[in-house]
Amino acid sequence: MTISFASSRRGAMAGALSLLSLRPGWAATSLDDVEAKARAIANAIQPPRIPHRRFPIAAFGAVSDGRTDDSGAIARAIAACAAAGGGRIIVPRGVTLTGPIRLESRMELHVAKGARLTFIPDPARYLPPVHTRWEGVELMGYQPLIHAFEAEDIALTGDGVIDGSADDRTWWPWKGPWAGRYGDTPDKERQAADRARLFDMAERGVPVAERIFGEGSRLRPSFFQPYRCRRVLMEGIRVEAAPFWQVHPVECTDVTFRRVTCASHGPNNDGIDPESCNGVLIEQCVFDTGDDCIAIKAARNADGRRLGKPCENIVIRHCLMKDGHAGVAIGSELTGGVRNVFIHDCRMDSPNLTRALIIKSNSYRGGLIDHIHLRRIQAGAVDKAFIQIWMLYEEGDGGGHVPQVAHVSARDCVIGSTERVLIVRGLPDAPIHDLRLVNIRVGREAKPSVTVDVDPPTLDNVVVGGRRWTQDYLRSLPGADSISCDKWAVCR
Repeated sequence: MTISFASSRRGAMAGALSLLSLRPGWAATSLDDVEAKARAIANAIQPPRIPHRRFPIAAFGAVSDGRTDDSGAIARAIAACAAAGGGRIIVPRGVTLTGPIRLESRMELHVAKGARLTFIPDPARYLPPVHTRWEGVELMGYQPLIHAFEAEDIALTGDGVIDGSADDRTWWPWKGPWAGRYGDTPDKERQAADRARLFDMAERGVPVAERIFGEGSRLRPSFFQPYRCRRVLMEGIRVEAAPFWQVHPVECTDVTFRRVTCASHGPNNDGIDPESCNGVLIEQCVFDTGDDCIAIKAARNADGRRLGKPCENIVIRHCLMKDGHAGVAIGSELTGGVRNVFIHDCRMDSPNLTRALIIKSNSYRGGLIDHIHLRRIQAGAVDKAFIQIWMLYEEGDGGGHVPQVAHVSARDCVIGSTERVLIVRGLPDAPIHDLRLVNIRVGREAKPSVTVDVDPPTLDNVVVGGRRWTQDYLRSLPGADSISCDKWAVCR
């Protein structure tokens, strides 16, 4: 299969479905209409409207020499752009040092080819705290390196690099022990205590304005986070050395990521993580990450139930997953629900790819996960599973908020080898419903698949290691006691 990186065509929208017609009541009801629905979602996403005015930061005093702090010049350019009603702020060739950048409505930050926008790795520069979200929970925390809040028409473009300057000395050690590193980080310098305190505040209903994690806290900021924004575009940018999640739109509508390269390999360096968004297109992107390539989220536990906002109508197409854990993960922060996700014509060549698709929740998260569809996925060696659906993630069972998973399909996919094709574990009172596999080819499966608390999957031309799967074969598979999985759904 050849992955095409040709430019997409928006085309005329006469007679096409609008996003409104695709929202909560919409559902793909057959394998045949899935691709039409995916095209309708992608075509309905509106691009930002940016005025044709230019604001080169050099005109406001930036020198871009890799030694001078150009934060003041960038702030002056942003202020002038805002006063004029919007436009394009241009970062030229060279190395531009800066602190956090906040974009306003009708504003494009353009990082030119040959430019490196480098963020100064001093946590104090990212204070005072702002309204943000961390692992699915709202708080007042460190400012994302580039952010926008309740704005319209936001763009981050260019063929340059944005560099978060995270490394073994700044930001990343706050994770604590990770991949054989940071084990000597003192407890007070680790995120664990702050993470537990934030989650406790959310469960107790502490107002967001009182969840203050400022100076001395250890909850790392996302790199690029548009929050409650409409019409967002990120195009052409390469992301490096992110403190935490690389790209994290929250509660946004009409969002496009095109030709973005996510190339950061630190702890929790997910590539693109849409959270509680409606209408997202991720196309022609390259993922070379230290965690999941793409993770789709919808808030966590009590905050998710309070906010009640799903992540929905998402198209992922013509992407290359060079390195990363999951090709696409859904969850575990998905209490608000995730629905209508279409992943097609992607290649997953990561040497560390653990699953092509994982859906993860538990009975503390809950959430409805509905209509997740893969088409024409090509993967080489997949370590753990082609598809994993795991409803016992992290906290496990006993939370009283039963997650529901329905209408998951894969069609026309080729996988070189995997430990197991399927690891599917629902709950006794909420089995996985309507799992379909059509035209699936797997060269080698090292261990038998496991399906527990799942309605009998629909099979059509599924061939694994030369053997055609049948319902009788699925019924002969070993049960839950044949597999051992930790709380992070890593199974052996």
